[in-house]
Amino acid sequence: MAALKTSLFCLVIFITLGNSLVFSAYEFQVGGIQGWVVPPTNDSKVYNDWASENRFQVGNAIRFKYKKDSVMEVPEEDYKKCNSSHPKFFDNSGNSVYRFDHSGSFYFISGAAGHCEKGQRMIVKVMASDEESRLGGKSAGYPAAVSELGVSKLVFVQFVLFYVASVVF
Repeated sequence: MAALKTSLFCLVIFITLGNSLVFSAYEFQVGGIQGWVVPPTNDSKVYNDWASENRFQVGNAIRFKYKKDSVMEVPEEDYKKCNSSHPKFFDNSGNSVYRFDHSGSFYFISGAAGHCEKGQRMIVKVMASDEESRLGGKSAGYPAAVSELGVSKLVFVQFVLFYVASVVF
């Protein structure tokens, strides 16, 4: 019985530490309290300046908050031309979250007519993770929106495990 309690206790500790390591990625708020808006006329590089001041890593996420607008991740050529016809990622929910699943450059533009041309666009450079460096390149996968429900489920499972452990111990 003592061995079972010890094993269960170690399992709870292992899962707890694993969850905290997996979800230690940082989320950046694009545009600060103003959010994702058309920049002032004489400050069209505000988003690129902001992005260059931050260090983005694989697993980090960026949150775009906006009203009556959208956000798109597009190829570099579409970024240069403010072309919104073939986005890799699109969201117009007003509260978009984009998680970086590999290193490299990511190009974001507003999908609202004329906003990109006024400077509502941004390049984010994501540093390679240690795992990518060991593998010699990008990880497999594609851009994905963050599922807040997924985190909630893991927190719930963690709570249940703590409860079971408290009852057993």
